Amino acid sequence: MLDYLVRGATIVDGTGAPGFVGDVGVRDGRIVAVGAVDQAADTVFDADGLVVCPGFVDPHTHYDAQLFWDPYATPSNVHGVTTVIGGNCGFTLAPIREEDADYIRRMMAKVEGMPLAALETGVPWTWETFGQYLDALDGNTAVNAGFLVGHCGLRRYVMGADAIGQAASPQQLADMERVLGESIAAGGLGFSTTLSNTHSDGDGQPVASRWATPEELIALCTVVSKHEGTTLEGIVQGCLDQFSDDEIELLTNMSVAARRPINWNVLTVDARVPERVTRQLEATSMAREKGGEIVALTMPVLVPMNMSFGTHCALFLIPGWQDVMGLPIAERMDKLRDPEVRKELIEKGRSPEAGVFRRLTHFGKYVIGDTYAEANEGLKGRVVQDVADERGGDPFDVLVDIVCADELRTVLWPMTPDNDGETWALRLKVWEDDRAMLGGSDAGAHLDRMCGAPYTTRFIGDMIRGRKLVPLEKAVQMITDAPARLFGLKGRGRIEVGNHADLVVFDPATIDSEPATLVADLPGDANRLTAGSIGVVRVLVNGVETIADGKATGATPGSILRSGRDTETVLTGAKP
Repeated sequence: MLDYLVRGATIVDGTGAPGFVGDVGVRDGRIVAVGAVDQAADTVFDADGLVVCPGFVDPHTHYDAQLFWDPYATPSNVHGVTTVIGGNCGFTLAPIREEDADYIRRMMAKVEGMPLAALETGVPWTWETFGQYLDALDGNTAVNAGFLVGHCGLRRYVMGADAIGQAASPQQLADMERVLGESIAAGGLGFSTTLSNTHSDGDGQPVASRWATPEELIALCTVVSKHEGTTLEGIVQGCLDQFSDDEIELLTNMSVAARRPINWNVLTVDARVPERVTRQLEATSMAREKGGEIVALTMPVLVPMNMSFGTHCALFLIPGWQDVMGLPIAERMDKLRDPEVRKELIEKGRSPEAGVFRRLTHFGKYVIGDTYAEANEGLKGRVVQDVADERGGDPFDVLVDIVCADELRTVLWPMTPDNDGETWALRLKVWEDDRAMLGGSDAGAHLDRMCGAPYTTRFIGDMIRGRKLVPLEKAVQMITDAPARLFGLKGRGRIEVGNHADLVVFDPATIDSEPATLVADLPGDANRLTAGSIGVVRVLVNGVETIADGKATGATPGSILRSGRDTETVLTGAKP
């Protein structure tokens, strides 16, 4: 007797092979039969006209905190995601000392856009070690979740306040190596770090990992090499635009030291600057020559991110803007009203040194979102350039007048500049390149600014009924088997007998995402953007229905993935 039978679906198994009509039988959380299945089942789901495929694997999320107040990992769950990887960018909630909890909360609020009230009231903070953190989550998630050990938390745990502002002493480094080893032995999937100068803590200082020397990074990566089923993730400044030679050398040396791949987030593709793609992917080729492996994550959909002059967002990261944007609101408004300050901001934002952030300064191409002042009545939905033309002013001047009238609360939506046919053709080339992999949703972070979680259903729908850049079978493989293989996930990513029964049943005629909407459903009544799915009929995690007709069932059959037990080692060509 089977527990569950998906009958008469088009089976797209995750390998890239052509789909075929058949059945999938499930017992005790595993796939036990594929094809023509002539067995009775407790639950039979008639999937005639529907597609069944492996559950989607999201390789770059920040659900580290959200899973405590939202074990369903919304909205990823309704978009067919059955496995998430957290602990990215060097940021985790463990290991942690009680006296450092406030610092970690404020850092996470700053760098990952998690509302401080939600972190304070929605997370129990009952652990110290990484293993205790995993134990606190175990048995209470609707998705499978694995976590890397973040460099910032590790450094703070060992060095305390000294983690900011100085290199580690030999003893401190030895202690970090020991604690990292203990954290991985307890189930951490590996090690993550950031050297990006966009990452500052709640005090405005560079986060702890940015004070590490290359020697520290290599030593910690060497620890990773000693544990089965581990991997690396890292961000350097060049991830935002183009890698320097030194950054490529560092990422390569980290991979070689760990004998593991290192993935980074996120490769942006724009046909106006094709040299960026060439340079970023060359990093992988150069690493391979030395026995390393660098994997670029890239998103297969455009994810709009709203902006505000009042709360931390990408505008605050424009080189040269921090002196103004970092001021208290009242002082910031005074500066923004000064014509000379405005001129200086534009000059700095459009200078070569601004790199990829230059695209943010085309303010005429912003769409005005929510407004608050009476003077701004009727502006919602208007393009800034059109308003500037009506008023006979410069777009930036007009925009700053608008946001100052709103006391900087105005919501702004940049129009995407990279939605042309030439850029989509270049994206396809990147997707087909084995040096890149789809992913980079940042789900669980920047909650009121962006909603990347629905990329899976948006991508599949686009490939079936929209741009049709790759066949359905290839599209499924790219968001199931490919990330599962990178992380060495045992028994996941494919519909095969013996594998875990992580399955998505969807309607190919309708699969898509609803538009993102702002809701106030976080602890502390904080806002976030979320989006429902379209055409996701059933989702099974470890053989249990977690989604029925686009809605959560309330079941929490997910597993907390632990290195070695749930993962196998993916080696690079590095020599021991």
